[in-house]
Amino acid sequence: MAIEPIQPQQYQVLLDAKSLHIRSHFDQLGDFSADVALEVFPSRPDHYRMRAEFRMWHEGDDLFYAMFPPGNKYQPIRIDSFIQASERINALMLPLLEGIKASSVLSKKLFQIDFLSSQRGEILVSLLYHKQLGDDWLLLADTLRIELGINIIGRARKQKHVLGMGHIMETLQIRGRKYHYQQVENAFTQPNASINEQMITWACDSIERFGLGTKPDLLELYCGNGNFTLPLAAQFGKVMATEIAKSSVNSAHFNLTENGIDNVTIVRLSSEEMTQALAGVRPFRRLAQVDLSSFDFGTILVDPPRAGLDAETLALVQQFDQVIYISCNPETLLDNLQELKQTHDLKRLALFDQFPYTHHAECGVVLHKRN
Repeated sequence: MAIEPIQPQQYQVLLDAKSLHIRSHFDQLGDFSADVALEVFPSRPDHYRMRAEFRMWHEGDDLFYAMFPPGNKYQPIRIDSFIQASERINALMLPLLEGIKASSVLSKKLFQIDFLSSQRGEILVSLLYHKQLGDDWLLLADTLRIELGINIIGRARKQKHVLGMGHIMETLQIRGRKYHYQQVENAFTQPNASINEQMITWACDSIERFGLGTKPDLLELYCGNGNFTLPLAAQFGKVMATEIAKSSVNSAHFNLTENGIDNVTIVRLSSEEMTQALAGVRPFRRLAQVDLSSFDFGTILVDPPRAGLDAETLALVQQFDQVIYISCNPETLLDNLQELKQTHDLKRLALFDQFPYTHHAECGVVLHKRN
């Protein structure tokens, strides 16, 4: 069985159809969105994914990358190249596979390979096994790492071996400045780097276009490794950014130092906890050294998971003069906007084609509170 290849020559047609669907989706908001044009940010049509995951399929003496039809995990589709993934991933796939197949120590019980790449050309490969990894594996894997010029992480039950670096560095170009980001294995990063640059630029342009009003500070929820935080910090007096994942918080601190940014406070709290802290519901030890009263928040940026904003966080967002909402799920965004339109006006609406050739859509809105 062969996998149906994507057709880059059809990309614009598919994007136009997705754009029409998203436009009609938000037309359900009536007058709230009627006068706001949908801004569409296209992806490059191929080699747009900076990460990829493949199951590894053993068939006799053969071993190959595999994907599976929806709902069928027993009919592997052989993958020799993957045009959706970055050029760096595609260039590495076969040399890596040949190096692994040359050794039973490296190939035995290998069930998955994950790739994480950057626009800088750096790459991290995770090899996942159904066996314990011994000294013989370490020696052979490190030799392969050096030959291919990559970083390797080997994982098995209760084992993690890092050969080289356990992260890669990414550089994003935003409004004429380069920002450098540490990206760690298994931590969330935006998969489409060029769209990510457009998305961050759009957020920064929105602040420049509409200003800050009378309140100079930014609150950001779900900040990850500081993806939006770093470029936006230059436009605000002070920034408080929250994230619950420990690895992402650590990367965010590293990235602030790496980029020489000193007006951002990163706090490891969930959005619900931050809401409680701002409302004075209860104190948090992780805020013991933070003077919340010193912040004058007028703008909030949220980039929540697919579930969208919970009721308490939504109520918090409604208190802000300016809202930038980035969403990977138009359905939950629409639900949240049904509430937000009671207090705010829609100023911008955008589709960022983070996931070409699929129905998935990344959207952004800018909202201003009515007087």
